[in-house]
Amino acid sequence: MLGAVRPSGARRSWWLREALAAETADLAAASPPLRGTTTADVVVIGGGYTGLWTAWRLTELAPGARIVILEADICGGGPSGRNGGFVTGWWDELPRLVERHGAEGALAIARAIDASVDEIGAWCSAHGVDAWYTKAGSLSVSAAPAQDGVGREAVEACRALGVAEEFVVVSPEEVRARVNSPVFRGGVFMRGAATVQPAILARGLRRVLLERGVTIHEGTTVAELDGERPGWLGAVGAAGRRAPAGRAGRPVRVLTTSAVGGGEVIARSAVVALNAWAAAWPSFGRRLVTWSSYIVLTEPIPDRLAEIGWTGGEGLADARFTLHYFRTTPDQRIAFGGGGGRAGFGGRIGPAFTDDTVAAERAAAGLRRLFPSLRDVRIEDAWGGPIDITSDHLPMFASVPSRPIHYGHGYSGNGVAPSVLGGRMLAALALERAEDPALSLPLAGALPRAFPPEPFRYVGARIAREAIVRTEEAEERGERGSRVLRAMSRMPRRLGYHLGPQ
Repeated sequence: MLGAVRPSGARRSWWLREALAAETADLAAASPPLRGTTTADVVVIGGGYTGLWTAWRLTELAPGARIVILEADICGGGPSGRNGGFVTGWWDELPRLVERHGAEGALAIARAIDASVDEIGAWCSAHGVDAWYTKAGSLSVSAAPAQDGVGREAVEACRALGVAEEFVVVSPEEVRARVNSPVFRGGVFMRGAATVQPAILARGLRRVLLERGVTIHEGTTVAELDGERPGWLGAVGAAGRRAPAGRAGRPVRVLTTSAVGGGEVIARSAVVALNAWAAAWPSFGRRLVTWSSYIVLTEPIPDRLAEIGWTGGEGLADARFTLHYFRTTPDQRIAFGGGGGRAGFGGRIGPAFTDDTVAAERAAAGLRRLFPSLRDVRIEDAWGGPIDITSDHLPMFASVPSRPIHYGHGYSGNGVAPSVLGGRMLAALALERAEDPALSLPLAGALPRAFPPEPFRYVGARIAREAIVRTEEAEERGERGSRVLRAMSRMPRRLGYHLGPQ
């Protein structure tokens, strides 16, 4: 179905290729790998949205601070440069937020995420970053009888808390008036959502941070953080050291590798913003599972989009757990994604996450099913990569006990807006600004339930993931699916994890 198009980790996403093509050679070369030893007030590990927004906030709170960003690839080379570009709020998460943090805390968090959506648009305007910011709302639709009732619990929670206008039910007729698909049924609409070109936003953040004096080292892999290393070496460093506990005043030591040799950063505090790659680190891995998500991109089809009435710029998604998400571009393409990829083992990120043709084919099949009139439309690109999933589908922003190391990850595929708020929290933690309003939110420091250790984490995620995908595909065909698969797809919920169907 994909023809000559194959996803490959050796080829950057269409978004990122477009963003890089617009950069000057001097700007592209402005972040050389780290060589030798340097010092910093704050070292940020990871050059995606979380690390970049954290650095941005640090420049606002402490203009004279020395900030160093370390990125193994290039800024935006990970999920920040290849995601669907959906900038959505958390009104659909309100029941879970109420369950965890009470009504007042849930409202405060949801409003803070909504403010982050607007902040992205204002930031792009203020700094001349044309990231296609379009605030046209987000529509979640039922695309099969089993998906009917999508978002109703969240709609009721919004009504009960006096914010009914943020998340509303739309009828099948109203859905088809926005986007006419014979498969679509009813749905829900979130008015405060937007879309962006994700890689242009990431590279724009990089440019502005460089202009503000932030030091960025791309092509620089962190091999050791405070005596801890990723993978099976655990907390013991290369020379057999173990980081001493309980010494909050001791500087953080970061060792790196790159094409130009080893490097070292000595910093007062560190921010770990590794997204899915955090799953390989002993301090963080037990609270994350990783699996892949893929996007296919069509040729420009302005006339065909007009035929189905999809001209308002809304972001769309169906109501599967293994979500289909889709949006249009300014040159009238459809970017269509699906979360039907593979689970990862021990935090290892490799070709299974980036070169999975079967997962890309599943995304393309989803596009053809939802829009049968577009079956003849050519797929021109496909790409994919890992996302990090927590047990409650909410991110965490917290600190390593007794050490000035702070971290943020676990966005479960929805991190564009939450990373702005996360950057505020992490910057405040790094500067020890306990009075910062962002840290008053109950999300700060809240940790999800840990997953079992490997190999049980991988085996459980792999079994549940495949069962969920197969069950949802059967439901879309109007079938119930096998009893065994249905039971396996519900296994995570029965074990207390907010993953998969109820």
